[in-house]
Amino acid sequence: MGQRVTLQHVADRAGTSRTTAHYVLTGQEREMRIAEDTRRRVLRAAHELRYRPDLMARGLRTRVTRTLALVTDSVASEAYAGELVYGSLLAAAARGYLLFVCETGEDVELEGQLVEELLDRHVDAYLYASYFTREVEVPDALRSQRLVLLNCRAPGSGLPSVVPDEVAAGRSAAAALLDAGHRDGIWLVGETEPQVIAAAERVRGMEEVLGAAGARLAGTVPSAWWPESAFEQFGAFLDERRHPRAVICFNDRVAMGVYQALAVRGLRVPGDVSVVAFDDSDLAVWLRPALSSVALPHRELATTAVELLLGEGDPGTEHRVPMPLRLRESIGPPRASWRSW
Repeated sequence: MGQRVTLQHVADRAGTSRTTAHYVLTGQEREMRIAEDTRRRVLRAAHELRYRPDLMARGLRTRVTRTLALVTDSVASEAYAGELVYGSLLAAAARGYLLFVCETGEDVELEGQLVEELLDRHVDAYLYASYFTREVEVPDALRSQRLVLLNCRAPGSGLPSVVPDEVAAGRSAAAALLDAGHRDGIWLVGETEPQVIAAAERVRGMEEVLGAAGARLAGTVPSAWWPESAFEQFGAFLDERRHPRAVICFNDRVAMGVYQALAVRGLRVPGDVSVVAFDDSDLAVWLRPALSSVALPHRELATTAVELLLGEGDPGTEHRVPMPLRLRESIGPPRASWRSW
């Protein structure tokens, strides 16, 4: 027909009034005592014309559009956090909702414009997300809406949030080394600034488990969260004739730099040094030997957030999602003694 099929087109094809077609297609034919033959004609006409209701128009009348919005800094374009978008899309679609995805690039002015556009479209509820766990300032315009924070927090706001359980993740990483027999020579590689929530909470979990076993971290090799920095910093650490028996890396990219620094000095994983990390990105299974890593459950975070947003569970304030440990070949028993290289 070259144009959107309307309810009037269906009524004309079925030979009924528009009101009758509306009652049939919204399941109200029994209440309105519409004849069975009329009901069948309307349904046949809708099928033949491939009629789809105008949800936006219906939303303007009912204030229910069956749409959600994901407002985020850079999740959509950040490779390591794309599962937040995918998980949100799947969870929304499974519940009959359409999801708008809006990326702001941390531009406050753009964020304000996008939020206003979404409000104009009468979006039912909102996810406000960050590609890494951090504290955020929620736009004032969203505070009066149905809202769940995804992978971020807004302290003092009372807003529900869904975040990874980084403390438990730190416990898992440390426990994996303890289970392999490590008690000393355990070093941490990464950035430990207190404002980095993931780092601070992971360290807390590590220290809890190690302390309970009468062990502790030997120290920290400061490094940015990228392979180049880890390669340089951990390499310099080794060149000082330091002898780690195990290394906990703040993410898989740091672990890659550690692997390389060990390899160029003739040291083997896990024969000389055991390594465990966080994220469980694709990189973890491609490293040789495959890297033991605590997974960031991005899809599960998104699913939980959508469930809370749509009233499936107690919204509470903060929901922590477990981070599973993927044990691979990078952890072994501690070497009895060190050799020179």
